[in-house]
Amino acid sequence: MENETLITREKLFDLYGDDILSHGERPKNVYLFAKKHGFEEKDFYDYFSGFEHMEREMLEHLFSKSIELTEKVEHREVSSAKGVLLNLYFIFFENLTMNRSLVLMILGRDFRPGAKVLNSLRETHRKLIRTMDFNDHDLPGKTGENFRNLNEKAREEVLWLHLVSCLEFWRKDTSPAFEKTDIYIEKTIDTGFELADNEPVRKAIDLGKFLWKETFRKH
Repeated sequence: MENETLITREKLFDLYGDDILSHGERPKNVYLFAKKHGFEEKDFYDYFSGFEHMEREMLEHLFSKSIELTEKVEHREVSSAKGVLLNLYFIFFENLTMNRSLVLMILGRDFRPGAKVLNSLRETHRKLIRTMDFNDHDLPGKTGENFRNLNEKAREEVLWLHLVSCLEFWRKDTSPAFEKTDIYIEKTIDTGFELADNEPVRKAIDLGKFLWKETFRKH
């Protein structure tokens, strides 16, 4: 079959997004998806192993693009970790809102911290957290000291669960222009930091990590 469509990762995102929004479901298979859009099936597999893999990468793509834009509009070396996350989340959720119908379909009803569709997003988020300097954030007193003393893995998990809480709020938000999500992000951006000073919540996080390992890593 003659390759009539120039295939890139971003082009596949566009074609797939349009298809599932137009039909309310995934294409039946990769062969039919490729045939419909005039490219070879093997071209799809240069980028993705299947539709589930593509959906995971679509969410990660929106987050990565948000990181790139954040870095363009601020100098990371003079920003607190909290300030970086606040700006990033505002940009990320604006991107999500621009693609809301698609993102809601990808997330589906079975949304939870361990959902497979979040795997790529979670990994990129973790890598981002590892690059951030938490010695300079502006939390005072005992809370700041405790957060700095958290080991890297625990800190990543705390901040990831906070992002998931923002996603869940955004999914259910019915306010005009999703303005309540902006308020939620602004008022809770400290949460990921302050959790480190909250023993009951820290225990809940430990339980969540256990359930994550037992439920999802076996699949």
